[in-house]
Parts: sequence; C-alpha cells; structure tokens
Amino acid sequence: MRRLAIVLCAVLLLAGCARPVTTATPQAWLKPGVQVSLPPPGIRPAFSEQQLLTGKVKGQQQSLMVLLSANSDSVTLAGLSSLGIRLFRLTYSSSGIHSEQAIALPKMPPASQVLADVMLSRWPVSAWQPVLPRGWTLVDVGLQRQLRDQNGTLVTDIHYLMRGDRRQPVSIQQFAFGYLITIQTLDP
Repeated sequence: MRRLAIVLCAVLLLAGCARPVTTATPQAWLKPGVQVSLPPPGIRPAFSEQQLLTGKVKGQQQSLMVLLSANSDSVTLAGLSSLGIRLFRLTYSSSGIHSEQAIALPKMPPASQVLADVMLSRWPVSAWQPVLPRGWTLVDVGLQRQLRDQNGTLVTDIHYLMRGDRRQPVSIQQFAFGYLITIQTLDP
C-alpha cells in the first residue's frame, strides 16, 4: 500500500516539528474496506533489532532504517534517516499507540498501519485469530505465513529466515495494496 511508501519517503522530507499523537483504539486495514483491531502489544520472548526496510510500490523503491523493540508490555518502532536522525517513533502499549513525528508528513498513515505489518509478521497466529474477520485465515507453513480473506484469496504473504533458533521475517508481500517490503536485519 502507499502507507509504506509514504513512511519510506520520509527520509527525503526532513522538515517540521515533532507532533505527538495518541490513539486509544488501534486499528489497521487488511485490505480496502476491511479494518481490524490490532492484537495486544505484548510478545514473548522480548527482542530488539535494527533493520533496513526497503519498500517497493508501483516501480518506486525507498529504504528506511528502523529500530524495533518489543517485550511483554509494549512494542516500539523508530524510523531513522541515513544520517541517524530520528524521523518518527511509535509506541504501542496497553494505553494505546503513541506516535511522534519529527518531520512534517501531511499524508502520514496512522501509526497502527505501520505497526500492523510488523505485528502480522512477528506476533503468533494465536494472537491474531481473535481479531481477524470471520472466514479469514492466518497460517504458518514452514518459513512462510499467509493471510487469506474469506474467499481464500491471498492478501499477505510473509517469508522468513531462520537465524539461530529464531524465525525472522525477510519479506512481506501485500497483494491487496500492491507493495513489497524486504527486511534486512542488521547485526548489533
């Protein structure tokens, strides 16, 4: 979807002031016309990673460095410019989503949309089952996870790589909104 492209384009639009926003009921779009509440924010075991995200939408490609940290109480996602300047920070906890933008992005998607892909690729299927619409399925098969709508149409396809004993996402193909995210986890 365009939401990732907008976030990734943030690297090119450095300007403006920080604007904090808090959303109490986090929701995200799975496909046009289908919105769901996000699962609870906590995950175990806790993890913290630095990643390079590359998004491809309609032939355009943009990259963004992100710091991702999640524990049993919250998840935090911070986007950085190539110079290490923080562009945005999203924190999802039991009190909702708190977001801060360090740049002016009039078309910035809601924080819940950015977190939805992260959580769809990382949170257990059991956390998603209660929030998915009737008839939708989220299934893990080896190093792949697929989200299908009530008609069996593939909406999102996620691929993983084993890193030690941990499965890490390496790509998220979103068919309904037409984008591909590749994820490169950087060593500490």
